[in-house]
Amino acid sequence: MHRKLRLRNRQDFNRIYRGGRSFANSQFVVYWSRKPEVEKFRLGVSVSKKLGNAVVRNRMRRVIKEIVRLQADKIVDHIDFILIARKPSVSMKSKELERSVLHVLRKANLLKPYPDRKPVP
Repeated sequence: MHRKLRLRNRQDFNRIYRGGRSFANSQFVVYWSRKPEVEKFRLGVSVSKKLGNAVVRNRMRRVIKEIVRLQADKIVDHIDFILIARKPSVSMKSKELERSVLHVLRKANLLKPYPDRKPVP
């Protein structure tokens, strides 16, 4: 994931937590807010110490960033968002985590619509 697509500053995290919207499923919480100055999107990942030791937390962080990197073309532009991992996500496989991340992003309406897909009757 490119450096310019990451949220790093405490001020950015606080701005999103205070002024953003949130959606959740049992594995993840997403906080997001619009940021017109940003070209694509920026991602912040938060993994609590309650989930495990540093190895577990860093693995979760890496897996989440990779999932978002692979799905970057599906995510809407001009937003900042934070993905927070919850306890059930630790025991899941990568494919299940990917499905869960896409689910919470779809729930938050942060995925682009499918232009070529026809509605099913």
